[in-house]
Amino acid sequence: LSSFVRVGVNDLEIVFHSATAAANAAQAAQPFPIPYIANNNPIPNGNMLRKPGCDWGWDWNIALCPFGVTGGLRIVPRDQRGIGQIWVDQDHRDGVVEVSVRFALTGLATPSETVRVTFAGITRDCPVQQTPNDPRRDWACAVFELTDAALWWPAGQGPQTLHDLTVTVGGVTETRRVGLRRIELVTEKDAAGLGFKFRVNGRDIFAKGANWIPADALAGRITAEKTRALLQSAVDANMNMIRVWGGGRYEPDSFYDACDELGLMVWQDLMFSCNLYPSTPGFLAEVNAEVRENVARIGHHACLALWCGDNELIGALTWFPESRADRDRYLVNYDRLNRTIETALKATDPAANWWPSSPSPGPMSFGDAWHDDSSGDMHFWSVWHEGRDFDHYRDVSPRFCSEFGFQSYPSMDVIERFTDAKDRNIASPVFESHQKNKGGNARIAETMFRTFRWPEKFADFVWLSQIQQGLAIKTAVTHWRSLKPHCMGTLIWQLNDTWPVCSWSSLDHGGGWKMLHYMAKRFFQPVLVTAVPGPDGITIRAVNDRAAAVNLAVTLRAVTMDGQTRALPGATLSVPPDAAQTVAVLPPGTLAPGEMLTMVWANAANNQPIGGDVWAPAPYKTYDLPDPRLSMTAIADGANWQVKVTAQALSHFTTVTADQPGRFSNAAFTLFPGAPATVTFTPVTPGGPAPQFTLRDLYSATCT
Repeated sequence: LSSFVRVGVNDLEIVFHSATAAANAAQAAQPFPIPYIANNNPIPNGNMLRKPGCDWGWDWNIALCPFGVTGGLRIVPRDQRGIGQIWVDQDHRDGVVEVSVRFALTGLATPSETVRVTFAGITRDCPVQQTPNDPRRDWACAVFELTDAALWWPAGQGPQTLHDLTVTVGGVTETRRVGLRRIELVTEKDAAGLGFKFRVNGRDIFAKGANWIPADALAGRITAEKTRALLQSAVDANMNMIRVWGGGRYEPDSFYDACDELGLMVWQDLMFSCNLYPSTPGFLAEVNAEVRENVARIGHHACLALWCGDNELIGALTWFPESRADRDRYLVNYDRLNRTIETALKATDPAANWWPSSPSPGPMSFGDAWHDDSSGDMHFWSVWHEGRDFDHYRDVSPRFCSEFGFQSYPSMDVIERFTDAKDRNIASPVFESHQKNKGGNARIAETMFRTFRWPEKFADFVWLSQIQQGLAIKTAVTHWRSLKPHCMGTLIWQLNDTWPVCSWSSLDHGGGWKMLHYMAKRFFQPVLVTAVPGPDGITIRAVNDRAAAVNLAVTLRAVTMDGQTRALPGATLSVPPDAAQTVAVLPPGTLAPGEMLTMVWANAANNQPIGGDVWAPAPYKTYDLPDPRLSMTAIADGANWQVKVTAQALSHFTTVTADQPGRFSNAAFTLFPGAPATVTFTPVTPGGPAPQFTLRDLYSATCT
């Protein structure tokens, strides 16, 4: 600003030009057309500008194309000493971690200047190194060698130890928190194809998590506190990985700080999704700067597990008439972009884990990773987009499924935010305006008709849509976990919403838990027993994600709808660490018509319960459900409420709801007669009026 500002008062004006006009002009200037995904982007040519792709609309996002300034605005003296980018490299070997801290310095140096660096309680004074021909850009480096240092682990695998890093020069101090860990992306060839898994500190980790989209359609409404609450909900549901999807934004530092502290590994897409993109020199130069800046900014975080070049750009080569007619041109165009991203990443952080695209069968492979489950990571959308039965999830055996999902409606309290009573019908214009996926409402209804008896009340219909969403994802996750180590990751599409909308999310806009999230807490638990149907009967598989073996006593029973049970052959077994193995095989005909299978697993040493589940071999609509005659009592317990629920017959997907925001300790669970359950309710605002509770289950929703 030196040549512009005057002594006294100055006006600083920021002019925002039309993003749509700029995008259209950039498209017109291209040497050949660069198509965009019109069915997701009602505002055209969003692929021309480096804005979040979903700003232009998506099949879950409102098309706003917002503009403004995010982050901080500051005026600083040009020559003031400052600390620019900080790089942290780790070398792990035989109980010793060598940590190299390198940082860029801005502004002019002072005579005999040193930089003081403190890490993990150790201090180094480092000389400043000059950058040739640029007196305003210096650098320094400090090396620390730590023996038997406390390591950082993903959630559920160990503590999230973080060590303080402080860099001071010229009166300016920068701080970071660094976790010591080694994360490897292991892609080894085997008989099936190419494996895909994450290895942390020498231990293979099954990735359990979800895809992340921006926390709000308007960036100005996103706060660190709201974001942290969403990420906390992921951990509370036994997740250990978040995939930052490539059509959103590079999240602020506070996002990665929270993931470090919570133990959420981050799969970080670069921000390119579903479109084709330019490969002109000017565009690639901007991409190069974008990648280098963001990699340098967040690359030191312990949570950062993977950098992925884009979301679905390989598949997009087949989506447009232009690229289908001239695949060679558009493949080369894509390769120039992808190479620019990879080169910038590796120049900034040579040790970073890199994956070219998602889904992808592997580097330099441009095949169909939507239907090929033999190699790399997979996006599996046949159940939702093709209207297939949930059992179709068992027809594929992905090595790592990084996207799969099934839609539901938002919860009633969210729906009430954007509807009047007259709008609470899935075909009403207001309600349809909050469904951005073409045919989504019809697909939810069609699936419900195949699975359940039809609910008469709108609120029951909304609740049941969430139950069937949970059943769909549970079918996929439990089956793919049972294939371990062939499959080593399941990332649900998606965790959160940007606005109140019908979508694939497990959390409502605002952070409330949908039924899927309650169910995910159970099907993502570290020790799981699941039923796998097949032509030879029902195989019972036990899954152990822990680092130590677990001794299980597995009890199996057949149960009728009135709650009567009969014993089936169970087993006591030791499941090795990080493994899945067969418990028992129930031959065809084991379950009589009208029966379901119950599974309970406990610690074999002390019979302490670990988990339980119920599996239905037929659609729920085929069962004649008796009235479970549910009853409840609610008692205040400090800021919380304890709700005791009792049933006289089998009650499926038992759910307590409240007339105020809050979270329940459990929902959508099976309740047996003679076995009451107590559910804890924690209000968002403690100390308010006493909540009014209601009960819902499959019988009350579909049979009354």
